[in-house]
Amino acid sequence: MRWTSLEEAGKSGIMSRSARLLDLIQLLRRHRRPVSGRTLAGEMGISIRTLYRDIATLQGQGAPIEGEAGLGYVLRPGFMLPPLMFTDEEIEAIVLGSRWVAKQPDSRLSAAATDALAKIAAVLPDDLREELDASTLLVGPAAGAVEGIDLSLVRQAIRNERKLGFLYRDAGGAASERMVWPFALGFFDKVRVVVAWCEARQDFRHFRADRISGLNATDVRYPRRRQALLREWRTTLDTPRSPPGG
Repeated sequence: MRWTSLEEAGKSGIMSRSARLLDLIQLLRRHRRPVSGRTLAGEMGISIRTLYRDIATLQGQGAPIEGEAGLGYVLRPGFMLPPLMFTDEEIEAIVLGSRWVAKQPDSRLSAAATDALAKIAAVLPDDLREELDASTLLVGPAAGAVEGIDLSLVRQAIRNERKLGFLYRDAGGAASERMVWPFALGFFDKVRVVVAWCEARQDFRHFRADRISGLNATDVRYPRRRQALLREWRTTLDTPRSPPGG
């Protein structure tokens, strides 16, 4: 049976209970903090009594939903749903995104995208697997620029909140040694950009990966959490700053 989205079900006036339960799980996933039953019922378009029954059903089936009536509910992180149905547009989004990542110069990330798509295909019903294989949304050829560094080391440093050292050449060719706190990696058509706090400049800087050499992945943890750096950096985006390039 094809997945019926909440919106589609509302338009048709028909919603199977299994589809409603899956929609409730997805809704809880979007809320990182406890949310009241009345709020959930309102977003689902169901009565509060039905909401409480659905919560109890999911809890009985093993979903780690914590909370109770009057206090709010939250889905504990890490819960894995059984194989889901997807809408046509969800399949297109999955395929298009995976195909784009598969053409990036980060070889390990590229292979991971291909493997992830294969895993998704393996758990889909036959009809949806055919739609996934036959997707007509294509990704153009990859840009010719290739970095001289291993981007997987940059991604690992971001995950582990470790400092990176490297030699950087600006647009004019001037070289300088940098020690940075990387917290994001931007993927563009022709370049990849490391977003980091630069110890030399005592400010946020953007470093084109194709201008980085001598990458040194250290074991030194930088003193702030990457989420905090990311939030602070985002607040600076509307403020005039030096152009990308370090």
